Amino acid sequence: MAFMEKPPAGKVLLDDTVPLTAAIEASQSLQSHTIVRRYSDFDLLNNSLQITGLSLPLPPKKLIGNMDREFIAERQKGLQNYLNVITTNHILSNCELVKKFLDPNNYSANYTEIALQQVSMFFRSEPKWEVVEPLKDIGWRIRKKYFLMKIKNQPKERLVLSWADLGPDKYLSDKDFQCLIKLLPSCLHPYIFRVTFATANESSALLIRMFNEKGTLKDLIYKAKPKDPFLRKYCNPKKIQGLELQQIKTYGRQILEVLKFLHDKGFPYGHLHASNVVLEGDTCRLLDLENSLLGLPSFYRSYFSQFRKINTLESVDVHCFGHLLYEMTYGRPPDSVPVDSFPPAPSMAVVAVLESTLSCEACKNGMPTVSRLLQMPLFSDVLLTTSEKPQFKIPTKLKEALRIAKECIEKRLTEEQKQIHQHRRLTRAQSHHGSEEERKKRKILARKKSKRSAVENSEEHSAKYSNSNNSGSGASSPLTSPSSPTPPSTAAALGLSKRCKGRDVRITSTSSASTTSSSLASCEHRGVHTVSASGCEWRGPRGLTQLHPEFPKRNFEESRNL
Repeated sequence: MAFMEKPPAGKVLLDDTVPLTAAIEASQSLQSHTIVRRYSDFDLLNNSLQITGLSLPLPPKKLIGNMDREFIAERQKGLQNYLNVITTNHILSNCELVKKFLDPNNYSANYTEIALQQVSMFFRSEPKWEVVEPLKDIGWRIRKKYFLMKIKNQPKERLVLSWADLGPDKYLSDKDFQCLIKLLPSCLHPYIFRVTFATANESSALLIRMFNEKGTLKDLIYKAKPKDPFLRKYCNPKKIQGLELQQIKTYGRQILEVLKFLHDKGFPYGHLHASNVVLEGDTCRLLDLENSLLGLPSFYRSYFSQFRKINTLESVDVHCFGHLLYEMTYGRPPDSVPVDSFPPAPSMAVVAVLESTLSCEACKNGMPTVSRLLQMPLFSDVLLTTSEKPQFKIPTKLKEALRIAKECIEKRLTEEQKQIHQHRRLTRAQSHHGSEEERKKRKILARKKSKRSAVENSEEHSAKYSNSNNSGSGASSPLTSPSSPTPPSTAAALGLSKRCKGRDVRITSTSSASTTSSSLASCEHRGVHTVSASGCEWRGPRGLTQLHPEFPKRNFEESRNL
């Protein structure tokens, strides 16, 4: 497809930050998305993930006895644990290797090849640029690729070209989208990394910036090389060390200032994290303003989509700032969010800001505003010295388009949070009812109900039997008389069928020549609960049961003669 060619209609724009969970189940499962993987596929994935430096718990190979039932069950548990470790790791769960392994239907394309085709089409109309080399996997996004560039008449200068596909939050019209992308080079701010060139079509955008040799703020924290792959740089850092208190205060204040500037302009951001902040001396500069125009999901979306009070782009930026501040303070991301307790920090003022953005109470009740964070003691006394005046003129028509797009982005986030909340409630209910304790309670209640039903049926049949015995005890009344009711015990001895409370109990009698005062019968109980019939004693819950008639011997002789 040519660079300016319109994308095919009906193209699905996927949210790559949607977390995937994997469970090894039987093939009869009809509700879930099913893939078939052999152990060799797991082994290949594990070898590809060795770049991270993590020790992943893949079960070992076994050549002899690998078809035994016990071994297969044990390996299934091991592979399930392996998948759990991968899918709960924030960086691994978003990488292309894992996405292709768990969802090959949606992630089968070669995005590097697609990006190369798009960039080649662009260079046909812009011959002054030249590709030096692709910067393979330096970012975390699957559909965003980077290339090291140079200008032909300035061969020593190095630039970075970024190409990105559209995301699920792209609500701008094609015309407004292209106008806003081309407007980005005119944005001047001391804490925004300037865009050298920008262009877009109906399906993607292409931007060029200067290449920063020192890398990003995340590279500084993790002591990483900017050109290394994302998985190698950040999955398993060799040294964990936070920044100095003065650096935390200065960088934090600069980032909050640029966030306030964008919010005042009505420009949505929502993509703050340490890899989107470039360092130039002691100055932080924000990257990737185009992400919100492209509709790309945030790096921390899987976190804040769990909390229904984080439902605006400003609250999203504040929550993401809490993640960034935690990383600057402790040299690593938080293990889980919300954070119950914070480790010792260089200052209690740092902990106060972290509690207002990452604690359980903050996630439950809502985030403070950017202006409120600027007034907190950690940042209020920081003096910023800059002579550059911010400039970013957005036409009124485009401001209205941005406002509508911002509302649509927030609406989709709210709907997603609602679905997650409902799914969480359903999962908790299923887990509760499926627990061992609840099963025992239900069994006890079922037994009590069965016993009550059996007692009621026994009393009812006893009353009927006594009435029929009183009315039919005369010798002159034959048993075949229509007016004489047949006692339940007599019906059992005669091999008749009886229905009790909607449960079928079929009784088949067997007679013996040597038996005079009692009869032996076999009963097939088809009901769910144990049922007691009048004149019968159930010696077992199911199967063969002995009946001991309690009616007089004379009636028994008459029934035998009959």
